[in-house]
Amino acid sequence: MYKINSDKAETFISNEEIIATIEFAQKNKNNKAFIKDILNKANEKKGLNHREAAILLLCEEKEIIEKIFTLAKEIKQEFYGNRIVLFAPLYLSNYCINGCTYCPYHLINKHIPRKKMTQEEIRNEVIALQDMGHKRLAIESGEDPVNNPIEYILESIETIYSVKHKNGAIRRVNVNIAATTVENYKKLHNAKIGTYILFQETYNKKTYEELHPFGPKHNYQYHTEALDRAMQGGIDDVGMGVLFGLDNYLYEFIGLLMHKEHLESVYNIGPHTISLPRIRKADDIEVSNFKNSIDDDTFKKITALIRISVPYTGLIISTRENEKMREKLLELGVSQISGGSKTSVGGYYKQEKEDSSQFEVNDNRTLDEVVNWLMKLNYLPSFCTACYGNNRTGEKFMSLCKEKQIHNFCHPNAIMTLKEYLTDYASNESKLTGEKLIQSEISKIKNETIKQSVLTNISKISNDERNFKF
Repeated sequence: MYKINSDKAETFISNEEIIATIEFAQKNKNNKAFIKDILNKANEKKGLNHREAAILLLCEEKEIIEKIFTLAKEIKQEFYGNRIVLFAPLYLSNYCINGCTYCPYHLINKHIPRKKMTQEEIRNEVIALQDMGHKRLAIESGEDPVNNPIEYILESIETIYSVKHKNGAIRRVNVNIAATTVENYKKLHNAKIGTYILFQETYNKKTYEELHPFGPKHNYQYHTEALDRAMQGGIDDVGMGVLFGLDNYLYEFIGLLMHKEHLESVYNIGPHTISLPRIRKADDIEVSNFKNSIDDDTFKKITALIRISVPYTGLIISTRENEKMREKLLELGVSQISGGSKTSVGGYYKQEKEDSSQFEVNDNRTLDEVVNWLMKLNYLPSFCTACYGNNRTGEKFMSLCKEKQIHNFCHPNAIMTLKEYLTDYASNESKLTGEKLIQSEISKIKNETIKQSVLTNISKISNDERNFKF
């Protein structure tokens, strides 16, 4: 039975409801009158439910697909403008006791080099990331209560925040670690993390248990209910995602939206971010072993429909995707991307002798190359973390975003953080492109008081002052 407000995973992510939704979508995918009504609702830019979105995902009419893409672009612009937030992953440890068959960190893999960074090594990594220009990190770690206990994660977060090199500082640490207890989520909240991120991998319980044959992650219920526990532990910004390619994409798409609907219904806060990774080749992992890979056209449609269904959430695309695909997905609603990423433990400070990457990166450009590319596409690269500094999180952030008011803060903050980047880290080419972009973006600020403050702060940044925010 499907109950959106239930505290039980198999009830708020009901297999029966997903199957019924798939059948409903198949039945109505060519129902022009029904599709017209759904598109009219989508045009209100307040989102779609999982059944409505599933119908549009299955609809194959070119005219409808073009309308979906156009609307996704409009929603992205109205809610987030041309800003693109930049971040980098930081892998702390690849020790893991799980048996995930799609991840090279699984316990049975005996030839991948295992590593857990010391706090001094973490400092070196953070300095390297700061020297690139990063201000926002997502820390990653395998699940291992002996090697990677919560105390190690908390100490690492404290280390990351403590490092100040030249003008660098990590102002926001997002955390992507295994499902844990309410008490541990309280500890993470007290450590002043940004977003807690946990990918479901797959919402199909049967597939989930087959892909996680042993280890703590085998427990579907405990894993799927983790974001609830995070909320109960005081973390009001959570991120979700599935690994497309593990199961049928329509099943995953519906499950993802049902999970979003559950959080909104129970906590009045939906996901702060939704990530859209596709399975990629890695050490001892062959993509050909997974029969549910999705093509580029389907992936673009999924991205656009998630943007339409959840207008307020940040959509994330990592370096799993290549430059060409990332460019297209930016148009269709993506608002956050990683840049200059390493998916190995200790990959930023110095070149590894042995590869410990979690997955194969398909965009190997430096952060500066990514920033320059974004600016030439007329996007505004943002290193802003001001909302966390000003307690605009959870419901406060989402209410502003839903009312399309977040521009008033995020746009000027993005301009000022870009100025910091250009002053401290950018290549000469990026500086030239960026200074022109900044002048153009300042001219778009309608509030004269804010505009004058930005101009004043831009001048102060040139004189070595930092971290201005609205």
